[in-house]
Parts: sequence; C-alpha cells; structure tokens
Amino acid sequence: MNQNVLRFAGVALADVLSNTGPADAKLGSFFRQHRELGNKERGWIAESVYGVLRRKSFLAHVADSEDPRRLLVAWLVRVQGNSLRELDELLNKQQKEWAQEIKAKSTEGLSSAIQADVPEWLWQRLEAQYGAEEALVIARSMHKPASLDLRVNLVKSNRDEVLARFASENAAAEPTPYSPTGIRLPQRMSINRHPFFTDGKIEVQDEGSQLLALLVAPRRGEMIADFCAGAGGKTLALGALMRNTGRLYAFDVSEKRLHNLGQRLKRSGLSNLHSQVISSEQDPKLKRLNGKFDRVLVDAPCSGLGTLRRNPDLKWKQTPDDVAELTAKQAAILARAAKLVKAGGRLIYATCSLLAEENEQLAEAFLAAHPQFKLLDASEILAQQQVALNTGTYLKLLPHKHETDGFFAAVFELGA
Repeated sequence: MNQNVLRFAGVALADVLSNTGPADAKLGSFFRQHRELGNKERGWIAESVYGVLRRKSFLAHVADSEDPRRLLVAWLVRVQGNSLRELDELLNKQQKEWAQEIKAKSTEGLSSAIQADVPEWLWQRLEAQYGAEEALVIARSMHKPASLDLRVNLVKSNRDEVLARFASENAAAEPTPYSPTGIRLPQRMSINRHPFFTDGKIEVQDEGSQLLALLVAPRRGEMIADFCAGAGGKTLALGALMRNTGRLYAFDVSEKRLHNLGQRLKRSGLSNLHSQVISSEQDPKLKRLNGKFDRVLVDAPCSGLGTLRRNPDLKWKQTPDDVAELTAKQAAILARAAKLVKAGGRLIYATCSLLAEENEQLAEAFLAAHPQFKLLDASEILAQQQVALNTGTYLKLLPHKHETDGFFAAVFELGA
C-alpha cells in the first residue's frame, strides 16, 4: 500500500466516525464514490477502518487523539505490529513522527473499559452482569472478525454435497459445531458469485441465527410467523425446516427489508412464504390473525451488542438512553405478538444483545404480565432437534464460548 491509499483510509474512517449511519453502508457509499480504487486497496481500507473501530478507545489512548489519521497510524503500529521500517513508504514525514510517539506511549494502568475497548457505561453493565474477568474475555473476543457462516438450504441440497464442493475448490470449509445445516469458512471469501449461492443451495447466516430457527422447531404443515423478519435470514431457515409445507408469514415495518427478502426467496425455492409490511406492531391487519399461529418468532429490534465482531461501530453509537428506548419497544412488540399464538402454541423471543435488561429481565417481566404463558427449557427443545448445546433454560450464546454472535432466546408456551 502507499500514502495515497492511507489518505483514502483516513477519509473513509472520518466519514464512518461522524456517527450518522452504519459503518458498512458508509463504506459502501465511499467505495461507490471512488471507483478508481482496486479490490486490494478496498480490502485494505475496509480492514483498516474496521480495525480502528474494534480498538478505538485503546488507539485513542496511545495516539493521544481521536484524529482519524493518527488512529490509523496507531492501529498499524500498536495493533498490527508493523515496525517503523516496514511503514517507511506508507507514512509521510509528520506521520512518522506520530508513529514514534505512539510506539513509545505507555499502556500502564489502563482502565478496564479501555482494555475491553468499550464505552464506560457498557463496561459497567457487562462487569455487573458477567463479573470483571468474563466481561473482559467477552469484550476482547469481539476484537476479532467473525468467521463466514453458511446455512445449507435443505430444500435444494445437503451439507455433505456442499462440503464436498468446497473441498474440491480447496476452501477450508468445516461443519459448524452445533447447527446441523451450518458450514464455517474461516477466510472472508466472496460467496455471492459462487454457483451454490446463486442456485440457492447456501445462504450466509451466522450459526447462532441458525440455532434460533431450530429453537422455533417448526413442524410440517404448521402456521408460523416471523414477526420482525428483517431481510429474512431466519424466515428462510424456518421455511426450509418446514420442508416447504404449511404457511409461513414474514412481517416487518420496513418495505425495503422485505424487498430484500423477496430477492433471497427467489433463490431459495420456497413457495410457502407470505411477506406482509405492517405499520407497527399495532397494525389493524394483524387482528384477523389473533390466535392462529402454532409458532411466533420475535427476533426483536435490539442494541445489537452481540454482533460487535461484524458491527464494531455499534458499541460507539449506542447509549443507555437507546437501550431504555429499545426495551420499551421490545416489551410492546412481544406483548402484541403474544396475541397471535394459539392455545398450545409457542412464542419465541430473541435478541442479539448481551445485556440482561434486553434479555432475561424482559423475559421475566413478560411472564409476570402474561401468566397464561409458561417458560420452556431451550436446551431440551434443541436436544429434540438433535442439537447438543446446553445453555440452560434460556438460549445464551457468546462469541468466546460458542464462536457465534452473542444471542439470547426464551421460549414461552401458551396454556391449552
């Protein structure tokens, strides 16, 4: 790389740090504006920007600044471990002076929040919930990028066929440890032009998300609702588990997200899925469906703090006020979704958050307000799906333990 590419990386990082919009969308827009950059240069810029986002508070400490250019130099020197000689052609005269200062900066007596590379408020909550030692391990496990997890679409293929294909291409693919339909690729290979992807035999989906679909445990011929479907990764997994029978509804407030689901649906070969835009969880259209569903999945809007391996910018954007606002929304959505469940049916609540107030506390408050529901054991349900994973009554996945995103889920059953 050269000084010009480092300059581009500085501009891209400044844009991402300006705090309006997700980092991946910002980077995508930046690359569209700079089509002169080659694939290798784009890859280096993206890796550098995400590298800084993962370690921003540590880098700001050693750089004595939050200036994007100084943060990038600090990342190269203190995280990537480049020597000043290796950086000679990449840095200008001023940046070389910064590099000398950054290299010499002591890290004695760093606060726990800086060691964890999370904001102080988030460190306090993680420490209170998990204890200082495990909180630090959890936070640091998020400093590494996520692997690339795929789900095999059982409507069109099976795991052995897909693994054999990747083996023939010398891709280091392996089965995921828990999901029977999952495949893990350690390297960030581009998958969206692979014939198996374009044919709908595989989908990109974190193993944790695959396990959530298995926890719903849909059966053939049932009526299932994915109440906050988003772009539909879990919806498509549910449809495949139902072997394309029954009726599967995908609800979401975003027409754009459901449109993206439509594109994925075409590849999937599923014909049992009906998507429906709703204005809110109180949309009058939902009334006629009350008491009709065997299973209702609520993968609720949440802080996303379990996905920091993929979305490290979230930890610098979320605030305690945001979390309080989200928990109110989660409770309202869950209460409304509960009305859709028929007697003997199940309601599954999930988030990709690490925080108890979005997870256990919310589940307990729901049960207290809805005594007609009882809590089922998530580990037992997964065992029935041939998944050997015991995290207790709730499903609780953590990156350092399970190599997935951080996930939480609770299963409630409505009395018959």
